[in-house]
Amino acid sequence: MVLTAMNPKTLVWIERLVWIFIYAGALLAVLGLFVLRQGLDEELGQNLGIGLLLFGGSGVGLGVFLIWLRSRLS
Repeated sequence: MVLTAMNPKTLVWIERLVWIFIYAGALLAVLGLFVLRQGLDEELGQNLGIGLLLFGGSGVGLGVFLIWLRSRLS
């Protein structure tokens, strides 16, 4: 299944968003792991670490989805 042709500027924007989401998501996930392992405040550190980890993982997942979407555009 190939989606319809897109404007070249739109494709460039999708490619930029891919790298922004993947790198920012990976950075947030690593920061979340760091906060979890440091154990700043028992409850706050755990909640903040898990939140950063989930938010970062979601960003990476969105970046991977955009790569798939870009592969389907002509």
